[in-house]
Amino acid sequence: MQETPFHFEVNEGQNINCFLRDGKTAAHLVLRSGQNPRILVAFPAGNSGVGLWFQKSDTPAEWAVDSLPTATSATDAKGRPLYGIVFETSITTKSLAPKQAVLSSVRVLRDYQASGTAPEEVAVRAAISGNTVTWSRDRLDGAPGYRLTLEILDGILRPEGQISAGADGRIKLRVTALSGERPLTPLAGTALLNGKEAQDKGARNVLTFLSYREKFLAGSWRFNTYFGRDTLMSVRLLMPVLAPDAIEAGLRAVLARLASDGEVAHEEAIGEFAVLSHKRQDGTLSDAPIFDYGMIDGNYLLAPVLTAYLLDDPEGKKRAPVYLRGNVGAYGDPATPAGQALGQAIVRNLRLVVANAAHFAALPRYGNLISLKAGRATGQWRDSEDGIAGGRYPYDVNAILMPAALAATARLLDSGLLDPFLAPADRELLARAAAYATVWQQRAPDLFNVTLDNETARAAVDSYARQLGVPAKAALDSLSGNRLSFHAISLDASGKPLPIVNSDEGFELLFGTPPATSLDRDVRSVMRPFPLGLLTDAGMVVANPAFADAGIKARFTNHAYHGTVIWSWQQALFAAGLDRQLARTDLPPAVKEHLLAAQQTLWRAISAAQSVRSSELWSWRFEDGRYHITPFGSRDTDADESNAAQLWSSVYLAIKAPSSNR
Repeated sequence: MQETPFHFEVNEGQNINCFLRDGKTAAHLVLRSGQNPRILVAFPAGNSGVGLWFQKSDTPAEWAVDSLPTATSATDAKGRPLYGIVFETSITTKSLAPKQAVLSSVRVLRDYQASGTAPEEVAVRAAISGNTVTWSRDRLDGAPGYRLTLEILDGILRPEGQISAGADGRIKLRVTALSGERPLTPLAGTALLNGKEAQDKGARNVLTFLSYREKFLAGSWRFNTYFGRDTLMSVRLLMPVLAPDAIEAGLRAVLARLASDGEVAHEEAIGEFAVLSHKRQDGTLSDAPIFDYGMIDGNYLLAPVLTAYLLDDPEGKKRAPVYLRGNVGAYGDPATPAGQALGQAIVRNLRLVVANAAHFAALPRYGNLISLKAGRATGQWRDSEDGIAGGRYPYDVNAILMPAALAATARLLDSGLLDPFLAPADRELLARAAAYATVWQQRAPDLFNVTLDNETARAAVDSYARQLGVPAKAALDSLSGNRLSFHAISLDASGKPLPIVNSDEGFELLFGTPPATSLDRDVRSVMRPFPLGLLTDAGMVVANPAFADAGIKARFTNHAYHGTVIWSWQQALFAAGLDRQLARTDLPPAVKEHLLAAQQTLWRAISAAQSVRSSELWSWRFEDGRYHITPFGSRDTDADESNAAQLWSSVYLAIKAPSSNR
């Protein structure tokens, strides 16, 4: 069935974002205002894009959209189709001087935005004809490529390419942006959602733009392709409102990209980025996808998400036998047979989980935990270089995800669903999962414990608050008892906990069943006011380094990608986890009261950020006695730029505020 064309806009900070999906065109236009203006169009097809960066202007310039993007197509010099958009825009500035055009993979555009450099192979010269300037090139392997055309409607195009304003001080352009990469197959309507979703048009638009039968895209404009962790967490959190076809498409995308040993692919290099990567690796111009298996958390997310669908979801349970016999596809590791059944792929991952758990189960010491891979500083969702403060053993992976994966493995084995795909050796190995899960659940979390006496905690919070220029009173008033306890974000190479209060307790709420006393303590540690806990008027920050050393504090700022900033999906994760824990029947009334209070507080923060909650992340500033939302990437000191559309930020379609917060 042909999808109805749709478009939407999101304005954040200096960026105007226009999204369009119509026929064979899916495109995201980003117009960046300020002293460093930019035109960029990202296409889900091949994770491709075209961008034009202009020279820095003396004063800030502001774009306006004069006509919204519409779908268009053309042919290249060889008669091959190109699909994209055409739109009109104007800007208030005396002149625009093109600095660099980049037409390639979005990953190349991303790197140019970050470093100001692009591979020599993708360099392209402008062609000027009359009042039109065009950049156009084939892909490096000769496949259909990319085109960006600017037609000057108001202003003067100089021979050297500079554009001068007209008499009214504005420049008006008609822009055409095209890509020759193969379009994806949209998921939409009843194939995407089951009708139970919240009436949140913004979240629905974001999810729809990022959803395709081949895969879900992590976010736009910067991550317009498959990411394993993002897919798994989004499918799990959206599961109550996703149509079965969509759930199965998302899971299939992950299973199709498993390594031969069962590892989950984190990211894929496709399109021209794959061509560039192959050229550097083996001298070929192949566009065969290259999968990154450098992350570790996805390996232990897969089983719990599969269990939630195949065993706990009534429709999933009914469809499971047929689904598991389905073909895994040909997207993954070349060592994996393309005709392998999905059930066989699942067994590969479960074998990996149990094998990797064995050492700690036999001898539960920190050195037997799951560490980041050698030579890597990242390995879980906080995947910036300082994300876990230089640690080697992440809290979420070891204390939560590994135990959850083992418990899920035991359930899948007991269900009998995997019987057609199990060899005797598989059955023998997977039978150890339940016992291993008990050891990991009981022993791993304690290795991450941080306990401070209240006097030490008060001094640290007071000092950090003065450093930031924020109040400490509400935070200090929330201290109770004689000691403060929380889980470290990670352990360093010597097993020392790195004392950063963090939001990863949300994983435990969603995937675990912690004892009541531990549950109460862990939720309290997060829900206290910042800078003791994580709560601010702008939302729940994902990290608080108040108790860490000065070096870590300097790296965990509200300008850092995983610093004292708010990630929308982490709030959603915590909200969904609280819902799950509140459904338990074994909790004492006092603990339930604390969870209900936490739920109310969290939803007040979520509701206050309604305007940005489909975005990837945001920051804050403190003024007039309050924390205020600041778009991430709007300041020169911000480490990166936030996506206006993020897959796992659309999960509020399935996560709804309690009635008292509506």
